Amino acid sequence: MNELTFPSLVAVSAQLRDVLDNGVQRGSRTLTINQVLLFAYNGTGKTRLSMAFKDIGKQDDNRDTLYFNAFTEDLFRWDNDLENDEQRVLKLNQDSRFFNGLRELEMENRIRPLLRRYADFDFIIDYQNSVVSFTREITGEVGAETVEHIKVSRGEENIFIWCFFLAVAQLAVDQQEAYDWVKYLYIDDPISSLDDNNAIAVACHLAQLLKNANGTIKTVISSHHTLFFNVMWNELNEKKKLQPYFLSFDKATQAYKLRYTNSTPFFHHVALLEQLYQASESGSLFTYHFNILRSILEKTATFHGFKNFSACIEQGDDDPDGVLHARIINILSHGNYSLFEPMEMTDENKGHFRRILNNFLNNYRFNPELFPEAEAQEEPLAHQEQTEQLAETN
Repeated sequence: MNELTFPSLVAVSAQLRDVLDNGVQRGSRTLTINQVLLFAYNGTGKTRLSMAFKDIGKQDDNRDTLYFNAFTEDLFRWDNDLENDEQRVLKLNQDSRFFNGLRELEMENRIRPLLRRYADFDFIIDYQNSVVSFTREITGEVGAETVEHIKVSRGEENIFIWCFFLAVAQLAVDQQEAYDWVKYLYIDDPISSLDDNNAIAVACHLAQLLKNANGTIKTVISSHHTLFFNVMWNELNEKKKLQPYFLSFDKATQAYKLRYTNSTPFFHHVALLEQLYQASESGSLFTYHFNILRSILEKTATFHGFKNFSACIEQGDDDPDGVLHARIINILSHGNYSLFEPMEMTDENKGHFRRILNNFLNNYRFNPELFPEAEAQEEPLAHQEQTEQLAETN
């Protein structure tokens, strides 16, 4: 059954636990499920769902779920030393079992390699006082110096907390004694305040951790971020032990709906198109946006029975055979560099991107309320100049 209806988030949580514990029926087979991947728009109740899931496994002093959500972030709070404005530290709430055995487990050595993937600052944990202080090396006219007790940005703080959680999750996966109570991980929107490049990196690193778990710990991942969702789906689905869902709330019936999204998330095209359109309108276009556009064109071509995605690109006077724009997409969506290096497009390539995207939106008649001003863009360069510049880009 592709869609199920539930009266409450507690009932949805029970369903997710059942899927992870007992698998799902596909035809005559029962498939083992190690991860549930859940998409839901903001305001649907993802955080409340994560807490309902956790509460089901809460019996007296026993727990079975290690979770990451807005409440996890609240376990860390700043002391900005308002009196002296010098000793700024991030305090840890020691009442939470999330911080079990920090000193014995050498958490600094576990967190630091993860943090270096994303950030250029360092940290020191004062175990006795349960605080974290941050440092950054700054190069000036007299050379490099280390600045202590800095206040990191909100995005950097989120990255640190996320790396802290990943280190703890790894301990749970390794079945360390301090975290041997963990049966499930529940991860809700770990990429708030991150740009798309870091969202992709976070998704890939999380997927690697979960694949190494080999089903010893079952996981629910919920997100409103379409790019993060689709990277997770692509990374985890290779072993066919992933169950993707779309969660929505029906105001008319006051019920929650859980829809199985099959092999391709059903919202993939429109949600990602909206993201591309917003990036195009803002001018904040990076080369990895060509990866997303190509994916959409390929799926559209398959749906309509075309042999190649270039059939979905409108041919213009400057590109009568359609080769130029297809080649642009081929080059700029090729390889991992376009995902992991946040390289902004040149003005010329932004023009190519807008023209391809807007013509696609017009030709395939998407809801005009989502894309109110999608119009064909005139290219500023002649065909000869475009080809030469494309060769330079390659």
